[in-house]
Amino acid sequence: MDFRSDNVASAAPEIVEAVAEAARASATPYGGDPWTEGLEPAFSALFETEVSVFPVVTGTAANALAVAALTPPWGVIYAARDAHVENDECGAPEFMTGGAKVAGIEAPFGKIVPQALEAALAAAGAGEVHWSQPACLSLTQPTEMGQVYTPDELRALTGIARRHGLAVHMDGARFGNAVAAGGESPAALTWQAGVDALSFGATKNGALAAEAIVLFDRSRAADLAFRHKRAGQLLSKMRFVSAQLAAYVRGGLWLGLAERANRQARRLAAGLEAVPGASLAAPAEANEIFVTLPAAVIDGLAGAGVLFYRWPETDPGATTIRLVTRHDTEEGEVDALIETARRLAAEAA
Repeated sequence: MDFRSDNVASAAPEIVEAVAEAARASATPYGGDPWTEGLEPAFSALFETEVSVFPVVTGTAANALAVAALTPPWGVIYAARDAHVENDECGAPEFMTGGAKVAGIEAPFGKIVPQALEAALAAAGAGEVHWSQPACLSLTQPTEMGQVYTPDELRALTGIARRHGLAVHMDGARFGNAVAAGGESPAALTWQAGVDALSFGATKNGALAAEAIVLFDRSRAADLAFRHKRAGQLLSKMRFVSAQLAAYVRGGLWLGLAERANRQARRLAAGLEAVPGASLAAPAEANEIFVTLPAAVIDGLAGAGVLFYRWPETDPGATTIRLVTRHDTEEGEVDALIETARRLAAEAA
């Protein structure tokens, strides 16, 4: 019963086969191979507009390079206070931008609200040479607490960003889960809602090690090409990353894998919500569940071998835990966790 993260998931068989196929012959290095050259047409079809695509091997590289393409060294990147660009990337966005700042905004369930963004920008000192200047808005989709921005919510935020001269980045490490959850098209959740650059995640959802930076503002591509190389992300055997991405989007594989994870999350959330003393700490919209439980139940789950993180992770006594379902989560895992929680709650009553 491993619910620590979707990073623990296996690789999808289709992805493994694609890598094996790419290994069967020689190919031009540094992105001159057919798999890499085919990504832009494939992603342009997926997003219903012409895009530029840069394969990378980590989400940190995708986020840091994407915001660097949108932000000058004297810029400020606004993000939810719990966003990865603020908390989980060891200063990579600041490093890759050459010194820009990340400013955290309080966001309920990880969702920035228009009033909070307006307030932050009103106090930003735009045009004041002594202050770093507002440059980029970074939105996480779904949020760090598993909430999915609707197109209307995105447009409200990107409209504010545009009025203040900010570019917009989206951290889509779980973008497939967001699309599968809301039923909106990839286009509706990105460029049609005002997004300039997307970190398109695949590793959490069945790939071995593959992410993509998708530029909707293609005027940034020439600059990003040099940043991409300088950051060590232009792999000599790029075909092994690109083959994963090509297989991932082919035939809707990415959405099928994401829906599997989301479906198990819905089952798990419904089951746990019925446990005496349990309550959801946030609505379960994608594949992350935050549930508050009696301390005895949490300790008992850990003792029974269930793997999870307390939330926040820095609080060893937290009575809220995070559970993440994966594309390969089995129904038996979900059922066993629910039954164990029920038993522990009854014993503690």
